[in-house]
Amino acid sequence: MQDIDAEIKELIATIIEKDASQIDPDARFIEDLGVDSMMALEILAAIEKKYKIVIPEERLPEFITLNATIKIAKEYLADKK
Repeated sequence: MQDIDAEIKELIATIIEKDASQIDPDARFIEDLGVDSMMALEILAAIEKKYKIVIPEERLPEFITLNATIKIAKEYLADKK
């Protein structure tokens, strides 16, 4: 599962235009990393596309940190199996 963590971190780093090494897993997207609502939607869409899963948009407010986002993605990946 470690590779999923790294892949999602890379995806997010690309979208928010930061180096993956600069992203603290507990840094808050909006307050600490300057993520806006469009970027959040991009992150959601990128994860769905990469892993061929569907995450309801209602879950978007829960995407507050890298760790939270990975946890949600893994929930839907587990359901897929």
